[in-house]
Amino acid sequence: MPELPEVETVRRGLASRVLGRQIMAVEVSHAQVIAGPAEDFEQKVRGVIRRLTRKGKAIAMELAPARRPGAPNHNQPPDYLLVRLGMTGQVTVVPRDLPVEPHTHVRLTLENGEEIRYRDIRRFGRLRHCTAAELEGIFSRLGPDALSMRPGEFLEALRGRRTPVKNWLLNQGRLAGVGNIYADESLFAARIHPLTEAGRLERGEALALRRAVAAVLRRAVARQGTSLRDYVDIEGNPGRFASSLKVYQRTGEPCRRCGARIKRIVLGGRSTHFCPRCQRRK
Repeated sequence: MPELPEVETVRRGLASRVLGRQIMAVEVSHAQVIAGPAEDFEQKVRGVIRRLTRKGKAIAMELAPARRPGAPNHNQPPDYLLVRLGMTGQVTVVPRDLPVEPHTHVRLTLENGEEIRYRDIRRFGRLRHCTAAELEGIFSRLGPDALSMRPGEFLEALRGRRTPVKNWLLNQGRLAGVGNIYADESLFAARIHPLTEAGRLERGEALALRRAVAAVLRRAVARQGTSLRDYVDIEGNPGRFASSLKVYQRTGEPCRRCGARIKRIVLGGRSTHFCPRCQRRK
C-alpha cells in the first residue's frame, strides 16, 4: 500500500508536470473509485490546477475556476480533488492518445493534450471532489503529518496509550502517513520492539522513534518510495527504496546490523518484521 513517501513522490511529480494546467474534461469508467456520485464528480472537477498539497497519505489538488478573457472576477472559491491511492492506486500523466491500460478508471483531460490517469486494480483508492470546508474537515481527522510532527506533539500523542507501538504508528488519527513498511523500518532504526506498549516508552526512546520515523521517511522520499508490487510514480517508474529495507519482508534473512535472523509476527492482522537481538522486548 502506498505510504507517505510514495504519495509525496506522486505529489512532487504532479507538481512538476501539471501545475497551471487546466482540466478540460473528466471521464469516469468505474464509479466505485469515486466518493459520491460519479456524475457530480465529472461535472465539478474542472479548472486550473493551482496547488498540490499532501497530508499523510492523501493528496489535495486545488482547482481554481478557469477565467475567460474579459469575464468578471467574482473571487469564486476553489474546489479540490482529493486523491487517496488505497492499496493499488496509480496516478500517471501521459499523452492523451496513449493506449489506455486495463483498470484505468478515471481520466482527466488537460488543455495541453495530456491526461492525468487513475488506475487501480483492486479499487480500494478513492477520488473525491470537495470544497475547502470539506477538505479541512477531512484533514482535521488525521493526526499531524509524520514528516512535520513536532517533538511535543509526538510525546503527547503517545501519552497513556496502551496499544503496541507498532499499532500506534499505523493509527492515522494519531500520526498521518506511516504504514506497515515504514513502521517496521522506523522501529528497527530506533531499536524498539514492535510489541512495546506505546505509552510506556521512555522519553528518550520516544524521541528516538520520532527521529527514526522522520529519517526513514525522508530517505524513502529521496529514492521515490518503495515498489513491491503495484506502486509507480507519475512517469510509470518504480520506487528505488526496496533495496534499502532493513527488516520489512526479510523474514529469516540476517539482520544487516547484527546478523541475527529477522523474525515475523502478525500484529493487528498485519505482518510485522523485526530483529530479535537489536529490538529486544522489555
